[in-house]
Amino acid sequence: MAVHTAELRFSTSGDADVVDITGEVQGVVEEAGVGEAQALAFVHGSTAAIATMEYEPGGVHDLRQMLERLIPTHGDYEHNRLNRDSNSHAHQRASVVGPSEAVPVIAGRLALGTWQQLVLIDFDDRPRQRTVVVQLVS
Repeated sequence: MAVHTAELRFSTSGDADVVDITGEVQGVVEEAGVGEAQALAFVHGSTAAIATMEYEPGGVHDLRQMLERLIPTHGDYEHNRLNRDSNSHAHQRASVVGPSEAVPVIAGRLALGTWQQLVLIDFDDRPRQRTVVVQLVS
């Protein structure tokens, strides 16, 4: 079994910024030269997440609206009171969506559906520099 690890860095604007990272992760697959593998994308930090979705303006808008209904930005949060902070919603959203996704690699390509992209979502309430670890196991 071989393992290849790479780090990707992204600048985000926060506030549920959704960044399509499919091309960059596919680039890691190509650079590693693997044919069959599992690709894991994992974001560092407790206020960001990785997901798959149809990355288009309507889908991004609907995702943001759904998360606002489920976990409002300006909710009554103990984390904010205890830490004199304002980003508890970001922590909660990230924990629900999750920090990683695993995608099979078949014939050197991420096995995503036609309308499926791999995205980084930054829920924090300010711009951030995010690191995504991509690990390929073949």
